[in-house]
Amino acid sequence: MKNLHNILVAAASAIAAVSALPAHAQSHGHGHGAPAPVMKPVAAQAGEMSEGEVRKVDKAQQKITLRHGPLKNLDMPPMTMAFQVSDPALLDKVKAGDKVRFVAASPGGKLTITSIEAAN
Repeated sequence: MKNLHNILVAAASAIAAVSALPAHAQSHGHGHGAPAPVMKPVAAQAGEMSEGEVRKVDKAQQKITLRHGPLKNLDMPPMTMAFQVSDPALLDKVKAGDKVRFVAASPGGKLTITSIEAAN
């Protein structure tokens, strides 16, 4: 009888532990009624969009110089500085003088623009 009690207590503990897990963690398969994990947009993952003005585009060095407002995600005050770009094609989207919205990150300690668009 004592063994049955121990088994029931262990089973109840296991059920309580599993029911406390998020629904997607309880699923053992893919596409079997389990909800898909929630994915945040890339901009949200990297940080908020910041605003600035393009001062210079240097395609040869794959850099862009921006006069920007505060970069909250990098805890940086407003200033003018050059950034690397994560993709050289980003430099084709803008030219000197354009007002822009962008996402800056610091992968490996290098300040990098990961997204940029003309501000309307």
